Amino acid sequence: MFRLYLMRMPGAYPGTRRIFDLNRKERAIYMKLVSWNVNGIRACLQKGFLDFFNEADADVFCLQETKLQAGQHDLELPGYHQYWNYAEKKGYSGTALFTKKEPVNVTFGIGVEEHDREGRVITAEFESFYVVTVYVPNSQRELTRLDYRMEWEAAFLDYVKKLSTRKGVIYCGDLNVAHQEIDLKNPRTNHKNAGFTDEERACFTRVMESGFIDTFRYFYPEQTDAYTWWSYMANARAKNVGWRIDYFVVSQDMRERLEDAKIHPLVMGSDHCPVELDIR
Repeated sequence: MFRLYLMRMPGAYPGTRRIFDLNRKERAIYMKLVSWNVNGIRACLQKGFLDFFNEADADVFCLQETKLQAGQHDLELPGYHQYWNYAEKKGYSGTALFTKKEPVNVTFGIGVEEHDREGRVITAEFESFYVVTVYVPNSQRELTRLDYRMEWEAAFLDYVKKLSTRKGVIYCGDLNVAHQEIDLKNPRTNHKNAGFTDEERACFTRVMESGFIDTFRYFYPEQTDAYTWWSYMANARAKNVGWRIDYFVVSQDMRERLEDAKIHPLVMGSDHCPVELDIR
């Protein structure tokens, strides 16, 4: 069984909701999931990764942009099953998934060879839902990879839609898109930049129209200045000039199990901060 989740993480934003009614005779079992683009796990390990990992004590902890190859790490995480997906290109992309409960099944990629060379997806199947960690391709400067990104988006949406016909889906990670103007500090000057193009935003709109939920906006539809990534330039993080591009997205049949979604902007170690989802 997953543990009873009662703790409140420091630096969580917005505030944590109450997770059970003290007047109830029975307490519900809660599951805590965390996702973090670490921008190189070896570098992040030198900047306090394990401090946050141990404090978070998540049931499932997902990583993106691990920048590792097989054999380049010996990360000990007692109590967790570890799964890694590496890019063919050295020092590039990559994902990982750590879970206390052993999954029923784990797969790597989305079953499309041209999209599965960069280690971008891991899917862990549990009894009643799937957890997917994903690192969506960046369209890059001057949008040199936007066309490929569009192909990837269509293939990934098809993949999670097929999963959702079998059981609930939770997917999380760096989706490399700020969906709405509220999701970045300077929308007017970024409409033609990677991560905020009309094409990328339309792809995420199609995800929502396909029956999926952006969990942070589900709980906090009007929350401003809530970001998960900041440029290393111009002291952007200290000024909170950021973008919300890291998400937990769930299928509609998971709606009733949603308890809270959080951003942890005070957690350092990467140009991204961790995001969290709590479910019943």
